[in-house]
Amino acid sequence: MSPNAKGALLALLAFGIFSTHDVVVKILGGLYSPFQIVFFSVLLSFPLAMVMMMRDAKPGTLVPVHPWWLALRTVAAVVTGVSVFYAFSVLPLAQVYAILFAAPLLITILAIPVLGETVRLRRWLAVLVGLAGVMVVLRPGSTELTLGHLAALAAAIGGALASIVVRKIGNEERPVVMLLYPMMVNFVLMAAALPFVYVPMPIEHLGLLAVIATFAWFASRLVIAAYQAGEAAIIAPMQYSQIVWASIFGYVFFDEVIDQATAIGAGIIIASGMYIVLRESRSGTSQNTPVLRTRSRSETATTPRVSLFMRIAGKTPPRQED
Repeated sequence: MSPNAKGALLALLAFGIFSTHDVVVKILGGLYSPFQIVFFSVLLSFPLAMVMMMRDAKPGTLVPVHPWWLALRTVAAVVTGVSVFYAFSVLPLAQVYAILFAAPLLITILAIPVLGETVRLRRWLAVLVGLAGVMVVLRPGSTELTLGHLAALAAAIGGALASIVVRKIGNEERPVVMLLYPMMVNFVLMAAALPFVYVPMPIEHLGLLAVIATFAWFASRLVIAAYQAGEAAIIAPMQYSQIVWASIFGYVFFDEVIDQATAIGAGIIIASGMYIVLRESRSGTSQNTPVLRTRSRSETATTPRVSLFMRIAGKTPPRQED
């Protein structure tokens, strides 16, 4: 098997596991507040996170070099985690994915003011087409926009912002610092909200929370292995396979059927995102590669930035990460 084929298969498996993770989130989201789900998910993720963080041999303290940028990244990560968990609980899976797929488009836009990236006409057109696809999914004016739709949009924006901040300060900030602060703030804020939303959980539901944490970390490891095996231009588009899993899981577990507008809009968003990925895979097209190199999915309480783990393991150059 060629390295690219191996990497693609590993990525497909990883995103299939991520989608299964989201099914469990949706099941629990129908019973509990997203604040409660995020709290226990972070709590159960800490042991796995500590194992990864212990591998960081880079000397230094946990004091951030860029506290304000790190604060912005932390806020974006917290908003993304709560928003995406809520969106999964109230919207069809495929619709949430379609909106989240707009994150690479937003990363390309944010790279202009934050990184000084030059976006040429073709990529601008791809971004505009992709954002039009988001409007097709949302159908403003013809359908009622709910808090779930706003939450999915907030997750896409927050995920893009967190990603671009990692690119901005990643050369100077320790990966452990960028991993630990969002987890700690998530834990503290969710713990503060917990008394107001807490519902007692039976042991089997706590087990499902453990499944969420385990699936997220195992899938992240598979994504890392995929990028180590194959080219980024081959691996990055595999994230769009989640729409297939969403269609299958949504129908089997929740009686969800993708409507025509969601299917068309998702197709437009995916096509524009893949075009940007392919454009940026060409040498010299993008100085900062805002979508590549380790593009996976929006960061949540259980799914930190994959590129940070790759940096800890010394597997990816600092200038080629996301």
